[in-house]
Amino acid sequence: MLEKVELLMKSHIEAIGDSHVLGLYEKVPKGKRLRAKLILKIASQNQQAIELAAVVELIHAASLLHDDVIDDALTRRGEDSINALFGNKTSIMLGDILYAKGFFELSKLPSQVAQIISNAVVQLSTGELLDVELAHEFNTNAELYFDMIYKKTASLIEASATAAAYLAHKDVHKYAIYGKNLGLAFQIIDDILDITQNAQTLGKPALNDFKEGKTTLPYLYMYEKLTQIEQEKLLALFAKTLSEDEASWIQAKMQDTQAITQAIQHAKKLGEEALQMIADEGSTDLENIMKAMIEREF
Repeated sequence: MLEKVELLMKSHIEAIGDSHVLGLYEKVPKGKRLRAKLILKIASQNQQAIELAAVVELIHAASLLHDDVIDDALTRRGEDSINALFGNKTSIMLGDILYAKGFFELSKLPSQVAQIISNAVVQLSTGELLDVELAHEFNTNAELYFDMIYKKTASLIEASATAAAYLAHKDVHKYAIYGKNLGLAFQIIDDILDITQNAQTLGKPALNDFKEGKTTLPYLYMYEKLTQIEQEKLLALFAKTLSEDEASWIQAKMQDTQAITQAIQHAKKLGEEALQMIADEGSTDLENIMKAMIEREF
């Protein structure tokens, strides 16, 4: 069924009637289509669910085009990013086109669905802004971190699950919590992998988040357990290009303080809470999605 989503997304872009835009779109690296998979599993595989999945994935792709410009990212999922290939202006404008087309198609869906998704995009954009603000200095406030990742990542996943449940006449509250926790766990694991995996696996440099000024959950946990001298050393390395020795020191301290283990446990707790909410729904597929997101290696 994902093939139908892909075909519909391309069809929406073809309908714009601009071969240059279509050519650029075809160079956008494809991801796991987590949001589309979630929608199709919750709302069954009817035409409205396919339409919703295509819209959400277009919006998500637009957000990543903008995100790559903000982060000066030259790769996306192991491939050259659009901004690396064609420049920031092209990436921003293509993102705007995908956003606009996504919202145009969203307007054809039930108004409640449109409101759920559009509100999440407001949250997503607010989260992007908060992410930029937090990059100015090392953040020691876990509450700010969770607020940021909820808005930037989890809000659209939460909205996908909620809108799908609405279409399927299921309990939207249960699925909203499942989607929110899935999104939070997904981002925490993403942040962990930035530290534990190599550049070949990630498709981007390891410890890239720290270089970009992102204080993720493992760094928060680690910072709490460092000595004052070690904390000062960590702060001195923040948002800088790291030498091999400096990167090795950070990774060693992650192990010494068990910060990675603690972050994984937090993600697993979120997953368990999410699965408890939908336990009476009997959805093995949703259990597998949560398990795959937490246990993934890239």
